[in-house]
Amino acid sequence: MTILKLTEVELDRILIIKQIQERMLTQEQASRHLGISVRQIRRLAKRITLSGTNAIISKHTGGNRAFTDDFKKNILTIIKDKYIDFGPTFAAEKLELNHDLKINKETLRQWMITDNIWKGRSRKQARIHQSRERRPRFGELIQIDGSHHDWFEGRGEKCCLLVFIDDATGKIVGLLFMPTETTLGYMQLSYSHICTYGRPIAYYSDKHSIFKTTRTQNIDGFVQDTQFFRALKSLGIELICANSSEAKGRVERANQTLQDRLVKEMRLRNVSEINAANAYAPEFIVEFNKRFSVSAASSEDAHRPLYHTTLALRHILSIQTIRKISKNLELSKDGVIYQIITPGQGYRLRHKAVTICETINGTTEILCDEKILEYKKFIKQKLTSAVDSKELNMVVDSIIRTTENMNCTINSNTSLERSCTI
Repeated sequence: MTILKLTEVELDRILIIKQIQERMLTQEQASRHLGISVRQIRRLAKRITLSGTNAIISKHTGGNRAFTDDFKKNILTIIKDKYIDFGPTFAAEKLELNHDLKINKETLRQWMITDNIWKGRSRKQARIHQSRERRPRFGELIQIDGSHHDWFEGRGEKCCLLVFIDDATGKIVGLLFMPTETTLGYMQLSYSHICTYGRPIAYYSDKHSIFKTTRTQNIDGFVQDTQFFRALKSLGIELICANSSEAKGRVERANQTLQDRLVKEMRLRNVSEINAANAYAPEFIVEFNKRFSVSAASSEDAHRPLYHTTLALRHILSIQTIRKISKNLELSKDGVIYQIITPGQGYRLRHKAVTICETINGTTEILCDEKILEYKKFIKQKLTSAVDSKELNMVVDSIIRTTENMNCTINSNTSLERSCTI
């Protein structure tokens, strides 16, 4: 005896048709209940009258829509060879794009689960985080974050990806790979973003010390801004710090997608170092935005024009330190002595306050009254530098590599001495 499994839709249709036959409902009322036309109601009633309830069961298995065993085997072979750790959705995209093989992602999911290529994910216990409505305009709020990950899967050094994503559209407006998460890294990506789109209304970040000062007050009794906050304030850009990672969920979810898709795309292209990854990033951004971005509620672009020159913008987006020039026309910072070069005696520069700018280009410029001073520098002494918490892993990895290299050298020398002795 065959037991037929009916869906909720099919059960509803049988119940409604039965009520029509018993004169409890009219065909027009039934049409409104089921959301189908009166003509379709008549067809269903006729089929049930002639063939019984079996006539209403969906015939969705087998038939012309079933894939052949050879097609299925070919699909699974390609996945095992090229896309073994790809999710069903991403794998289906790559099969259609690179192999001209179109298959529904849910069908592929079942095949991969059956063949032990993919494990169905169990649903996590729901956590309540009520959604915040997107900002209406593109450029009104840019969520920013750094994602520390093994982006090259062991083919290169671990690094950090800085991500800028628009809140209104979910559009990535900037990606930058850096050895670690630093102020200059965010300034460099901000420079690129501002030059491309203009000045946004606000950036939305976490409470890392790059964005929010950890000092309660300085020696003058005033709260000291971070370098990034100071730069954005000069440009008229608001910096908002989120109280939790869930609050900036747009960029957090984007990080998860990037750690899945971007990693695999770079593997397929054999990208294994930061420069090559940054060169590929613009191409990936175009494809990502084409697939995942949405239209803003308003067509107005909230980015504002930039009124500063390129040189002025470069100085604003730099690490700035105030120093006074000595009577010998010298100043020092971090164990480096800077000797100012002037065409004359330079008496007017003695005891002048100047600004040392460490720029995103890796250069150091000294400004006095908005003019760049020439200088020579000398290393005074090597100072022990403090390490930020997010730089700690990189520093420890470097120490481990140095230690391992030293051990290898010692072992090879020991082996050589032993062989000479023998």
